[in-house]
Amino acid sequence: MSSDAENKYRKARSFQRLLNPIMRRLPLQTVLETTGRTSGLPRPTPVGGRLIGDTFWLVSEFGDRSNYIRNIKAEPRVRVRIRGRWHTGTAHLMPEDDTTARLRTLPRMNSTSVRAIGAGLLTVRVDLDG
Repeated sequence: MSSDAENKYRKARSFQRLLNPIMRRLPLQTVLETTGRTSGLPRPTPVGGRLIGDTFWLVSEFGDRSNYIRNIKAEPRVRVRIRGRWHTGTAHLMPEDDTTARLRTLPRMNSTSVRAIGAGLLTVRVDLDG
């Protein structure tokens, strides 16, 4: 990772450490809950994305460096809170997906921030259980 990308990552992580605990408590905030790869505990992360049919799509701004991506690699079963309602599903990492095109299909505010602060973008598809 370049020094510019590393600086972006550090700044974003500092900001997220302050903001995420507040955001995940907001009832209508979309939250991805993974299982901690070491602790086995639920790990809620506020995310932006879009539900299309029975599939929830999101783009991770730091790809493999994001803790929730590492957790998905260890345990792909997740929960997603969408509009205040929890859904279970299986997450799939999609490194071959065109993240630029994908971000155009997701909510504008989130997509803009992901593009601005992200480095090493990675699409995640969550197939929700019926």
